[in-house]
Amino acid sequence: MSTSNPFDPANFTRRIPEGDDRERLVCDDCGFIQYENPKIVVGSVAYWGDRILLCRRAIEPRIGYWTLPAGYLELGEDVQVGARREAWEEARAQMEIEQLLAVYTIQRISQVQLIYRARLTSPEVSAGPESREVALFHPDEIPRDEIAFPTVHWALAHFQETRDHTAFAPRQNPEGGTGNLTGGL
Repeated sequence: MSTSNPFDPANFTRRIPEGDDRERLVCDDCGFIQYENPKIVVGSVAYWGDRILLCRRAIEPRIGYWTLPAGYLELGEDVQVGARREAWEEARAQMEIEQLLAVYTIQRISQVQLIYRARLTSPEVSAGPESREVALFHPDEIPRDEIAFPTVHWALAHFQETRDHTAFAPRQNPEGGTGNLTGGL
């Protein structure tokens, strides 16, 4: 029996396990398969009246650009709890989630984004540690040339489409939308 650490990367090779159809990281000692799965991002288009909450990023990537309050889901965390946590961490915002606005797939970085439509319970917001500043923007005032990611553009457009609906099917990547920073909007 091996005394080596089974989670030591040196014990793993990339190969197609029996019964599978793609390469995986497989432990050479015990056959354990280390699955590499997409990252899940949770966030929201949070609004107060006719204004939408945006955060100017204080961290890379895209430092200094505006984004929605969003970030990675934590292990064992409920998706709506994660979206509310991100709004608090980035904008000190309290909100009530109304419904799932969109599910976006960004294949180049193996990311799935769950974006909710949410109503702020107070207009009192302030920058958290990952934001330089936060603001509530009327849709006509949004600095669209300073938006951090294509999915923020998509979510803002999908929010406007569904703004007056009490129920709707969640949106997805627009046709041809890949999420690439150059093209693919």
